[in-house]
Parts: sequence; C-alpha cells; structure tokens
Amino acid sequence: MLTKDLLDRSDGSPLVHAPDVDAADPGEAAARYGELVASSGIDLAVVGIGGNGHIGMNEPGSTIEQQTRVVDLSPMTSEGALSYGATVMPTWGITVGMAELMAAGELWVLATGGHKTDILNRALHGPVDPEAPASFLTEHDNCTFFVDESAGIIGAG
Repeated sequence: MLTKDLLDRSDGSPLVHAPDVDAADPGEAAARYGELVASSGIDLAVVGIGGNGHIGMNEPGSTIEQQTRVVDLSPMTSEGALSYGATVMPTWGITVGMAELMAAGELWVLATGGHKTDILNRALHGPVDPEAPASFLTEHDNCTFFVDESAGIIGAG
C-alpha cells in the first residue's frame, strides 16, 4: 500500500526497507531486519496507529525498550488488516520495535477513520502508557500525526 499510494508517486528514488514477512522463518527475518535497522538507523518511519493504540504492530503491552520482533496480533489488529488490503486475516506480524521508532530521525503516524478518535485523544492527551503504545510518541522530538477529518482529535490545540 505504501509503495502504490506514496512511493510510486514520488519524483525521487527513496531507499525503503521493509522486513520480509514472507520468509520461511519469521524470527530470522525479524532478526535480519533488526540488524539492518541497528546498522543504518531510520531517517523516516511511516507507521499507522490502530484503534487499540498500537503503533506499527507494537500492540498494547509493548514497552519503549523493545526491538524489532515477531508479534502476535490482537484480534482488533488482525481484523483491521482486512480493511487495508490483506486477503487473509493475519495472526502475527514483524514489527520495528518502539526503541527503533523512538530513535528514528522523523516519524509520521497515519490515522484514518472515526473509530480512532478516542485512542488518538488517549495517546496524545493522556499519560504515557504501554497499554497505548502510541502514547510513547509524545516523547519523540520529530513526530507528526496525519489525521483525516473523521478521526479528528477532540480538544486538540
């Protein structure tokens, strides 16, 4: 989706890396991707926020110290993947950990849909809380939330 909707429309040739989610051994693929991230860093990370406060696939309960890894997805995240083009409901994923996201030079968070209004408010206006991993991003020095009108934030300002 990112390639079709954003990168294919750019004039330049951005260098984009993503974990190999089709690898025979997801744990090994996550480790390889984690090594790549550790050696080169992340200039720009583009991630989504889920209705449960996950960021990327850092599900509720994730900590700010966690690295790239294989994760079990919550039912909400699994079901949500279908609305973003998945043909089979996933039960797991490879996520860049919160530690690497927090170290990224720039972070863009995409939020669409009215069902995300409450979690956006909690993440941006509530306490930093591992049960809403997106709340960690309030401590990032260069994070921008891109929010569609239906997901608009109440009380922002």
